[in-house]
Amino acid sequence: MSGHSHWAGIKHKKALVDAKRGKLWSKLSKAIIIAAKQGGGDPDNNLRLRAAIEEAKAVSLPKDNIARAIKRGTGELDPVELEVVLYEGYGPNGVAVMAEGLTDNRNRTAPEIRKIFEVSGGKLGATGCVGWNFDKKGLFEISSSHIEEEQLFELAIEAGADDVQPGEDSFEVTCSPELFDSVAQAFENAGIHPEHSKITMVPREYVDINDLNTAKSIVRLMEALDEHEDIQNVSSNYNIPDDILEKIEE
Repeated sequence: MSGHSHWAGIKHKKALVDAKRGKLWSKLSKAIIIAAKQGGGDPDNNLRLRAAIEEAKAVSLPKDNIARAIKRGTGELDPVELEVVLYEGYGPNGVAVMAEGLTDNRNRTAPEIRKIFEVSGGKLGATGCVGWNFDKKGLFEISSSHIEEEQLFELAIEAGADDVQPGEDSFEVTCSPELFDSVAQAFENAGIHPEHSKITMVPREYVDINDLNTAKSIVRLMEALDEHEDIQNVSSNYNIPDDILEKIEE
C-alpha cells in the first residue's frame, strides 16, 4: 500500500457512532462551504461542489445541513471564515506526512495536530520540511467495472490527465490541479462517475516499510490525522507491502 493512495489498501473501519459521525459531517460540511465559496452555490455549474455534496450524501449528511453549508459558503447565511492550513511533518521511520485542512481557529488546530504526531511517534515539522517531495495533483478513483483501461486512458489523456494507473479493482487517474474540473467534466460527459475525486498531494519518492511495528505506528498516525475534523486530506510517502498490511488488518 502506497501512502499517496487515499483509497487503496486500508479501508478505515469507522463505526457509525455519534462522535465519529459528527466529526465526519463537520469535515464534509467544511468541504461544501469552501467549494461554494470558491465556485458558487449552484452544483450544476460547480463540479467541486457537486462532488462534495455527493460525498456528503453517501454518509447520510442531512439535506438541511448540506443546504446550510452551501448558503454559508455563498454568504447568504452565517458566513464562516475558514482558513486553509497545511501541516508538514515526519512519521515513524522518517516518512514524510502532509495534512491539508480547513479551520476556523488555527490556534486550536495546530496544537491538536502536533499532539497527534507526537503520540504516534512522529513530529510536526516546519513549513517546507517535506513539501519538496510532493506534487499537488487532481486524483480520481474509477471502478474498473465501469470502463476498460484502454478506453479510460484515451478519454483521460484527451481531457488533459497526466496518467492512469490500474489497481486491483479500480483505476487512479491523475492530472494537474488546474485541469481537475475539465477532467471531471469529461468523465461526467462520458457517463463515468468516479468513486472518489479530489485534489491532493502525491509524493515523488517513497520509503519502504518492512517492519510490522513501524507499519502499525504509521497507520495509527494516518488514521488519527484523517479522523480529525479539520483535516481534509492526508498524504504520505510510505509503501507497506501487502503481507505486512494483511497482518495489520487482522
